[in-house]
Amino acid sequence: MSFVTHLESALDGTKLPADRVQTMHRDRPLWVRYDLAAIREAVRPTDLAARPPTLWRYRELLPVDRDEAIVSLGEGMTPLLRAGRLGRQLGLTDLWIKDESQLPTASFKSRGMALAVSMARQFGLRRLAAPSAGNAGGALAAYGARAGMEVYIFMPADTPAANQAECLQAGAHTFLVNGLITDCGRIVRQSRDAMGWFDLATLKEPYRIEGKKTMGLELAEQFDWRLPDVILYPTGGGTGLIGMWKAFNELRELGWLREDTLPRMISVQSDGCAPIVRAFESGQRFADTWDTPSTTAWGIRVPAAVGDFMILDAVRASGGVAIAVPEHAIVPAMRQATALEGISFCPETAACVVAARQLLRAGRLRADERVVLFNTASALKYQDTHRPDLPCLPADAPIDYEHL
Repeated sequence: MSFVTHLESALDGTKLPADRVQTMHRDRPLWVRYDLAAIREAVRPTDLAARPPTLWRYRELLPVDRDEAIVSLGEGMTPLLRAGRLGRQLGLTDLWIKDESQLPTASFKSRGMALAVSMARQFGLRRLAAPSAGNAGGALAAYGARAGMEVYIFMPADTPAANQAECLQAGAHTFLVNGLITDCGRIVRQSRDAMGWFDLATLKEPYRIEGKKTMGLELAEQFDWRLPDVILYPTGGGTGLIGMWKAFNELRELGWLREDTLPRMISVQSDGCAPIVRAFESGQRFADTWDTPSTTAWGIRVPAAVGDFMILDAVRASGGVAIAVPEHAIVPAMRQATALEGISFCPETAACVVAARQLLRAGRLRADERVVLFNTASALKYQDTHRPDLPCLPADAPIDYEHL
């Protein structure tokens, strides 16, 4: 049973029916809305403990209405890990990492694609397409394969090889484009009628948000229905940040939270591609396109986000900020954080580590606040672009142990 009541334009509140395929309204994203009063009567937080530890434990707050529509790769609850050593280095006493790298496709994109592909199956869609900077393409390819669907992925030519291989191995029709993710998106959009596919680009349909919001639902449950003070989140298309903010507001309306205060949401970008930060600092609700995006954190190399105003609305409503970090600081932070905690930090999360340090120094973050960083993917997916220069020992010569 689904508790969905309707879809709603995030731009102007226009209501649309949820019983048919929808994309956007006035070229802007849609929210999925639920009968929260009915959900409050149907389920309590204590009921969840007896359910399997997957994102589907929050079924009442998800849009799929038939079990047979669910497309799953066993996407379980990801660990919430205390990061004491990294916290001490930064100057934080209560730092936590939500490690999304342990999802089936080694990134948080598993969540959004699990819901998007499940809803595509529910609506009888058979051919899907998406532009991708890397991890979203791999997740769509995997979940599409699981569902027996035909998938087309378009990626910038410099996308990490691991992401390219992931798509190919899952049987997706994978193409490299000599351009940016926005160019890939244009190809998907312009070819829709000729190819008959459904466009699963970020926020071009309403259900990837619903998958991403389970990050916020899990976080609340893992902290015994108390939310942290601050969440730092790497922001490209912004679906994760938007989804979590939606989750927190739904939980507050349900009355499931032990405290009414919601976290300050920190949107983190690289100074090589920071359209959201620029819009935040100038007081704009909509972000201008970033002309020359350049960052090794591929997931946040998004020069124009269709959900820009949704990101900025959430950041401002939460009392948070949007912050850009120096591009040159990302890879060193990635290696230092992994060495301190043993967690496979991706470069996007490393940007959040740098941002935490900057915010502390600026007095925008207190040392005693509970802070959560989301590790959105495994560092192993970036090895071809972040390959270390390791010393090589001769196999047939004595080892100089003093200099090892």
